[in-house]
Amino acid sequence: MLLDNGKEFAEHETIASELKADIYFAHPYHSWERGLNENSNGLLRQYFPKGMELTAVTDKQVQWAVDRLNHRPRKVLAFRTPREVFFGVEMRYTKPPLVVALRA
Repeated sequence: MLLDNGKEFAEHETIASELKADIYFAHPYHSWERGLNENSNGLLRQYFPKGMELTAVTDKQVQWAVDRLNHRPRKVLAFRTPREVFFGVEMRYTKPPLVVALRA
């Protein structure tokens, strides 16, 4: 598990022992060490833009965004969704793929 250096991880030793996981910290100002985190933040910004007052966001809105992101195919997952990978399920699409004709 790779964490940043925020105060929310002050109890990281307790978290590590409860999860039986190793915890590593990114170096300060090295955002490239937290690629997945930075990418996830960017995806969330599609639903909750920077500067938006988050106190007005409802639990329903958060759940909707989480569901959308968990059902979004990812290149890093061989174009499977996080849901497919986590639960070990395969989505079967009922619609045929979109075909586009190119004009000469």
